Amino acid sequence: TRSDMDHQPKFFENLSGTGKAIGVLTSGGDAQGMNAAVRAVVRMGIYVKAKVYFVYEGYQGMVDGGDNIVEVSWESVSSILQVGGTVIGSARCKSFRTREGRLQAAYNLVQRGITNLCVIGGDGSLTGANLFREEWSGLLEELAQKGKIDEEAVKKYAYLNIVGMVGSIDNDFCGTDMTIGTDSALHRIIEVVDAIMTTAQSHQRTFVLEVMGRHCGYLALVSALACGADWVFIPEYPPEEGWEDSMCVKLSENRARKKRLNIIIVAEGAIDCHNKPITSEKVKDLVVQRLGFDTRVTILGHVQRGGTPSAFDRILASRMGVEAVLALLEATPATPACVVSLSGNQAVRLPLMECVQMTQEVQKAMDEGRFVEAVRLRGRSFENNLNTYKLLSHKKPDAELPKTNFNVAVLNVGAPAAGMNAAVRAAVRVGITEGHKMFAVIDGFEGFARGKIKEISWGDVGGWTGQGGSILGTKRTLPAKYLEKIADQMRTNNINALMVIGGFEAYLGLLELSAAREKYDEFCVPMVMVPATVSNNVPGSDFSIGADTALNTITDTCDRIKQSASGTKRRVFIIETMGGYCGYLANMGALAAGADAAYIFEEQFDIRELQANVEHLTEKMKTSIQRGLVLRNENCNENYTTDFIYQLYSEEGKGVFDCRKNVLGHMQQGGAPSPFDRNFGTKISAKAMQWISKKLKETYRKGKVFANTDDSVCLLGMRRRNLVFQPVAELKNETDFVHRIPKEQWWLKLRPLMKILAKYKTSYDVSDSGQLEHVAMHSPKEAEAGAI
Repeated sequence: TRSDMDHQPKFFENLSGTGKAIGVLTSGGDAQGMNAAVRAVVRMGIYVKAKVYFVYEGYQGMVDGGDNIVEVSWESVSSILQVGGTVIGSARCKSFRTREGRLQAAYNLVQRGITNLCVIGGDGSLTGANLFREEWSGLLEELAQKGKIDEEAVKKYAYLNIVGMVGSIDNDFCGTDMTIGTDSALHRIIEVVDAIMTTAQSHQRTFVLEVMGRHCGYLALVSALACGADWVFIPEYPPEEGWEDSMCVKLSENRARKKRLNIIIVAEGAIDCHNKPITSEKVKDLVVQRLGFDTRVTILGHVQRGGTPSAFDRILASRMGVEAVLALLEATPATPACVVSLSGNQAVRLPLMECVQMTQEVQKAMDEGRFVEAVRLRGRSFENNLNTYKLLSHKKPDAELPKTNFNVAVLNVGAPAAGMNAAVRAAVRVGITEGHKMFAVIDGFEGFARGKIKEISWGDVGGWTGQGGSILGTKRTLPAKYLEKIADQMRTNNINALMVIGGFEAYLGLLELSAAREKYDEFCVPMVMVPATVSNNVPGSDFSIGADTALNTITDTCDRIKQSASGTKRRVFIIETMGGYCGYLANMGALAAGADAAYIFEEQFDIRELQANVEHLTEKMKTSIQRGLVLRNENCNENYTTDFIYQLYSEEGKGVFDCRKNVLGHMQQGGAPSPFDRNFGTKISAKAMQWISKKLKETYRKGKVFANTDDSVCLLGMRRRNLVFQPVAELKNETDFVHRIPKEQWWLKLRPLMKILAKYKTSYDVSDSGQLEHVAMHSPKEAEAGAI
């Protein structure tokens, strides 16, 4: 990262779009979240005083011109955030593939002075855009020769700038960790798998599920990881010779272990090592012939493209939309066409053609049977997923497992969070694979003190990934008052390492245990914490397990409330969210639901602010959007309570709008974990367990484990682009213990984005963005530092 010293901060509002015209189009297969991207581009464009045009029906509309290219206003993109697909349409276009078609398209754009294009689509659409850009000056010359435009126009519109956003449910684009629509497609798949599991359970059936992904196995791989499937077939990693036998052995072993159902996931493009297709029907016939299991095939098909975008996709698309407008405003004739994307939790710009070339390299590697390389080219996130899946799905026979004679205990601490069980499952299975004996502690530190601890096996955690809440049970109790008893239990059960999955209490608990090391040798063992709390208020990590599920719950509820408010007209809803003093859920919920304001503790507000919000809503009621949505974090201000704000709005809005309030409460802690939380919980926990194994080896001396340095008590967190182990002692300085939040929180930088999209004037620091990076081939080592 660049040091902030040599660069003046860069503010979005100082960039001018005056005199610029931006065209936005969606092309190729649709994906949930495209509308959120369109909305962000339109509003950010208008905010910097550029003209923004919709190009309807993708490239077809650009070629046809006429009323397919229309200037839009702020209200044009109202109420589309929660709609799946693309409201401006997308069409496969043959004519744009011809020079003739592109000539016509160039003419239509020049007529309206559009020289900036934002293309939201897959690699085909983006490659087309790049070719268009390369031909642009030649096309204008030709139009001038034909007398369609004058020389003046050729000079004035000499350059075409292009920025791409990748919208594709397959996540098949290199250089970006997540494409718009992928998370939502996973939501659809997981909903179906969860539903199928209950019926398979009833009948002892085997289900073969076919998911989309002709050339990319991402959806199949991640959904297999997220539901603990028995077997998965993907194009990048074909099964070895004789897979038919191994698969059938695996299925029958699972049945023998009293597992009543088998789930096999097949990507539509799955192949064997001779590049021959493996179809879902073929897999079904095999299982029926060899094992005689009652087997059914379910092809998910276009269900995966449908439905409302997930909270993740809405936030991703909104962030990318801002980046796209920024990139267009800063583009010069010398900068290459770029795509904006996400690496870890960091927005980046990459040269479009580098990404496309790398994406084509993957296909070439697969065609030529270089599968190891294909996986590596897909990027570290993909490779990480594959390695984790391989680690967790197949239990080695006991004879093949190493024996370390170490005992490792796992416990949940704090409030329940969706995804905790996935984390416990991964920890237990990785621990067993590494040769340890795994113990589960029931009911947190309190249960530990009472001796509620038992050995837990590979099979005990089967089916846990999809379960919400905490199966082990969790308590907020801190260990300080039970130190003596917990030390006794550690000694009695000979526990050599601790893995704590939980929220802020888990962090405080580890601080207390490490402070007690002077007095009790029992606590001189490696300890690691994996953050799991809906509040996302743990220092040292951008995300915590459970926050994504809670965010989706909030977003779904807000969508319903918005619908109710739109029907009644002139109604404003005040919605209270959880989070303690941490405004993450309120702020990100507001961004994902398209709210008008979000009150949070981290940004102090007074009566003037409240008054400005009421006036803003009064103005809004004069437009065609006659509804309002305001989120309030439960502890944002002790005097401006939800009731106070509700009464104030009711009084001030008299005659203009009426008001309702809604406290979301504990529903935010429940529900089945989202794909993100299952995946994040699984991967981060597996990594934490591998760290424990490494530390146990390092600290084993003279027949016992002794660890008393700061770096043997760590928190594993996601920081920007990497997963990092941080000693809890070092995180003390980063923590506000009174309010139980980190002193600095990355998401506060996104706060102005929410305000601008809600039509407020505000200052938006965008110093972080703007560096064009290159698509790097990562080394296998890097995959381990891995993205999520």
